[in-house]
Amino acid sequence: METTDNRLLLEECGGKHRVRISVDRGGTFTDCVGIFPVEPTAKDPSGERVVVVKLLSEDPTHYSDAPREGIRRILEIATGRPHPRDALLATENIESIRMGTTVATNALLERKGEPCALVVTLGFRDLLKIGNQARPKIFDLSISKPDVLYQHVVQIDERVTLVGYAMDPRPAAQNQSDETNVVVGRSGEHVRILKTPEWATVRKQLQQVFDTGIRSVAVCLMHAYTFTAHEEEIGRIASEIGFTHVTLSSHLSPRIKIVPRAHSATADAYLTPGIRRYVDGFASGFDAGFGDIRIDFMQSDGGLAPVEHFSGLRAILSGPAAGVVGYAVTSYSESEKISLVGFDMGGTSTDVSRFGGEFEHVFETTTAGVTIQAPQLDINTVAAGGGSRLFFRNGLMVVGPESAGAFPGPACYRNGGPLCITDANLLLGRLRVEHFPHIFGPSEDQPLDMNATRALFEQLVADINAEMRARHTAESAYQNKSVEEIALGFLQVANETMCRPIRTLTEARGHNVQNHSLACFGGAGGQHACAVAANLGIRRVFVHRLASVLSAYGLGLSEVVHEEQSPAAAIWSNEAQQPLLARLEKLSRVGCRKLISQGFLDSQIRVQRFLNMRYDGTDTSIMVPESTIGDYQLRFESMHQREFGFVLRNRRIIVDDLRARVTGTLSKVKSGQVYDELKSLQCRELCEPNTHPAFVDTVSVYFQGGYRPTAVLKLGLLNPGDVVRGPAIVLDCNSAVLVEPNWVATVTSTQLVLDNTPVTTLDVSTHHISTEIDPIHLSVLANRFMSIAEQMGRTLEKTSVSTNIKERLDFSCALFDQHGNLVANAPHIPVHLGSMSHAVKFQLDRFSEDLQEGDVILVNHPQAGGTHLPDITIISPVFHDSRIIFFVASRGHHADIGGISPGSMPPNSRELFQEGASSMGMKIVDRGEFQEEAVRHMLLEEPAQYPECSGTRNYRDVLSDLKAQIAANHRGIALLSQLCAEYGLEVVQEYMAHIQHTAEAAVRLLLKETRVKHPTGQLSGHDFMDDGSKISLHVDISEDGSALFDFTGTSPEIYGNTNAPPSVTHSAIIYCLRCMVQSDLPLNQGCLAPVRVVIPENSFLSPSSTAAVVGGNVLTSQRLCDVILATFGVAAASQGCMNNLTFGIPAIEEGGVRYEGWGYYETIA
Repeated sequence: METTDNRLLLEECGGKHRVRISVDRGGTFTDCVGIFPVEPTAKDPSGERVVVVKLLSEDPTHYSDAPREGIRRILEIATGRPHPRDALLATENIESIRMGTTVATNALLERKGEPCALVVTLGFRDLLKIGNQARPKIFDLSISKPDVLYQHVVQIDERVTLVGYAMDPRPAAQNQSDETNVVVGRSGEHVRILKTPEWATVRKQLQQVFDTGIRSVAVCLMHAYTFTAHEEEIGRIASEIGFTHVTLSSHLSPRIKIVPRAHSATADAYLTPGIRRYVDGFASGFDAGFGDIRIDFMQSDGGLAPVEHFSGLRAILSGPAAGVVGYAVTSYSESEKISLVGFDMGGTSTDVSRFGGEFEHVFETTTAGVTIQAPQLDINTVAAGGGSRLFFRNGLMVVGPESAGAFPGPACYRNGGPLCITDANLLLGRLRVEHFPHIFGPSEDQPLDMNATRALFEQLVADINAEMRARHTAESAYQNKSVEEIALGFLQVANETMCRPIRTLTEARGHNVQNHSLACFGGAGGQHACAVAANLGIRRVFVHRLASVLSAYGLGLSEVVHEEQSPAAAIWSNEAQQPLLARLEKLSRVGCRKLISQGFLDSQIRVQRFLNMRYDGTDTSIMVPESTIGDYQLRFESMHQREFGFVLRNRRIIVDDLRARVTGTLSKVKSGQVYDELKSLQCRELCEPNTHPAFVDTVSVYFQGGYRPTAVLKLGLLNPGDVVRGPAIVLDCNSAVLVEPNWVATVTSTQLVLDNTPVTTLDVSTHHISTEIDPIHLSVLANRFMSIAEQMGRTLEKTSVSTNIKERLDFSCALFDQHGNLVANAPHIPVHLGSMSHAVKFQLDRFSEDLQEGDVILVNHPQAGGTHLPDITIISPVFHDSRIIFFVASRGHHADIGGISPGSMPPNSRELFQEGASSMGMKIVDRGEFQEEAVRHMLLEEPAQYPECSGTRNYRDVLSDLKAQIAANHRGIALLSQLCAEYGLEVVQEYMAHIQHTAEAAVRLLLKETRVKHPTGQLSGHDFMDDGSKISLHVDISEDGSALFDFTGTSPEIYGNTNAPPSVTHSAIIYCLRCMVQSDLPLNQGCLAPVRVVIPENSFLSPSSTAAVVGGNVLTSQRLCDVILATFGVAAASQGCMNNLTFGIPAIEEGGVRYEGWGYYETIA
């Protein structure tokens, strides 16, 4: 393992295929690990030597292929003989090669895959252009949609449909028709063949595509997940014509949902031919090709696949997946059962994951705009790595997402690059110039450039200090920050940014993050591990000795995996259980035969069986593993309770898919050995590190409070049992680990184990800071405020049951100060952004002194800060010492709250009562007691009193979603309480004010810049609704950056439903201002502080209390944005409508039985 180990491959093993090699080809570096038998020694009795080679992934002046070059170097080290670059590599000593590669990922990101065609059912040619309409950048005024992967579309005139499917709530027997055009599909569903293709026409269509030069084709037809015959015949014809790669969605991803199934098939056709060419080119560099060598490639699901079965679709996360396997095998103990959080920090991004004894998979992910249906390890990526750039924007310190990349790289790389996280670590002494490779400059022989880093930091700090003094002279006496304080502040912001996805993986899914250990790896992770762990309350960190190449090492520990999957579409019952289990067993046998054919013994094979289960009426399924008790329903309910916080006792359970995961293992490593070693170690603290052989130097490193003397030690010369107390820097040949003050590092044979001492736990008011404005604390707390709003949103998403909230994510969550001013609003739905504060302030005035601890308020009336009636806002005051200190609120669009039409979005409403239930404000929870009778009266009885109206058509789901909103608020209260415990109530409240002032300053700057372009400060604009109603806007911008938005001249209230309450106008203004700022800006009340809004009473932008408003939220809001953006001259008008579709049926009573109705509402575009 160490460079001082010069032992060669045992002589008797020469020429006997005994060198095992693992290669992780990343975007910047390629890491290679070789393991081979050597003579045992007293220091290392294992009889194996581990060799690490790290090289650039692209270096065409020295080699054509980095993995092959890495293998060549390993063979030279192992044998002691030269292996010339210009000769084919000898394979006689190679036992196996395992590889993870970014070839597929890069091809997808750069759109450099194989030209291909998509074959799809007639009428669906634009299916993937429409996609799922995700809008990840809601403030971008110039949206650039990702290109589709195919060059041609072939539409097949065919159609099948499923028999017996109807949305009538009354139970009906499925039509077991014996018609000749009805067949039973793979899922057990009956399929009616409406139109069989004319196969001669299909052949002609495919031949035309073939004649253009395309050789790869993806086939995806409607309902092919269960009815495969048409796809299979098309595939046969395509192969006969000469297409070299044909992907059938029914074979690749036999799951319901045509959009991700089509994306997956197209991605496979786009990526796999390139993967095959890469593999062939790689093999051509060996003297016997791959001959007797076992070659496996890492898949995104954490399992290996033989080279002949490797596909592009399953290669997209192969590198990060190997890292997860690496830390799972080396740091998890089956006996201790302490779950792990994986923290893989590289040059451009950080990957976080979780392992609790089983790999956690997701089955639908989106990469580079392509939604893929395939098992992948659940890995979250955040754009914060060593090369992430540092900015000061809108009064906040920001890290990333922009990266300096490998070139020019950080400022210290001597290529004129910008300031990055690496520069901050260098300036603070956490990276040492003298111990970093001298590979920089024109001759690639110079060290890191500390002078360049310091010069740029000094300029940035001067700018920050000047801007902060200018912003806050009247507010406080701002104290200038030093270069070191700002550099450390950027690291604190970066650490908080990296903590947010970790909280998503743990706390948002029902796991306490403090009950985990952190497994740190990647080139930059060791400098941040202690700080990230401390932020999360994690007490132990594992850093493997091969942490910088753990993905490559993890490849050697991975298992070969084969998966079999089949659709089911069955209702779980005692009668259905045995047939389903029999099908699972059949899938398992198929998978086992596949691995046996690859040379695995029965004793090396393990089978995991899963049912993909969900509640009827929901779209969120859970992959339920086989349990020891054998009861899938109990396991499903247990998992649902943990992840979503509830079970639905009287709801049917649907089985969508069957899955068998068959693994074959060749690894001899026992998991969790580090725990056994820690228990038996004879530990000895290095009281005088400078007397130890591992000691290198004592240097000054900057921590909170100033510089501290810090020992620098070489990991390779530390012995198992050595204990190093922080602060210290432990160096390896490829990375450095910072042991922070109040942490201790224990050395084992394979790991560096860092333990936190009680001093740094987050018990009470850990952060002793002033209430005065500070850019560092402002930036960190801005992240924390937004994180709380996001976690509220995740709680609402997981505890809700309706498609509208759980799947369409039509909700928003926010925090407010004690006066009802918006502090942080996770940017979920734009029309909610500026309106919820109106609702909170209205209730604060309405209830005045009548709010008590445990109260929760429901409101949706347009006159009370609502938008339209389906958007119900739940508001919770937060108390301390019997006084309100904050508010939290969540607003969700409920699919049906009654009225004249299902979905409560009637296109023909004239009066507010026709749009469903309304409330100016009621206590849905009164001093901790849920008021279900009052809620039932509001939702069911009150709306039904009006002519042609009914109450909610699905009371059960609406009630469940309201409770989910209450749970989200409860989560927000708990997190705010935790934040106050860390910082103190006064500090949190003051920084809520500071963050609003910061947003105000950013908007004032935008308005001042606009006035420069328009010296009079006068802007005017107008547009019309389809009925001729006019929206008129005059903007008057003052020199101080304040502005009047005057809508005088707007048409009167309409006897229709396109009236919009004032809260919608405020939402449109804050949304447009945020779009025009064009950089990250805290979304809070400060954005509107410089703006005064005038809306004429009884206009259709300020209608009466009985006016219909349902269209105002989804149509007038769009036209408002058109008018504002046109007035500022920044964007042309859109179509001015969200294009809403609504349908459903009422509840039905027959024979004394009530059948719940339903309503569905969808925003099409």
